[in-house]
Amino acid sequence: MAENMDKRYACLGEAIRSARMDRELSQRDLAGMIGHSTSNSYIVRVEKGQIKIGLEQLMKIADALGVRVDDLIDF
Repeated sequence: MAENMDKRYACLGEAIRSARMDRELSQRDLAGMIGHSTSNSYIVRVEKGQIKIGLEQLMKIADALGVRVDDLIDF
């Protein structure tokens, strides 16, 4: 079960990375847009599936990328 969840967070991270790159944003740009302006390490960890982000943070990321939350979730 935990392994399955890890795979889902990895898929979510890849979708966020893909959407960010489509918009030609750096990780630092996206971090600043969601209130993590001092460091891009948060986005690095999200994109690698290392952080279990909640719905509120996911909504902020989706809004910053100009996509819907369900566009990022494909599982």
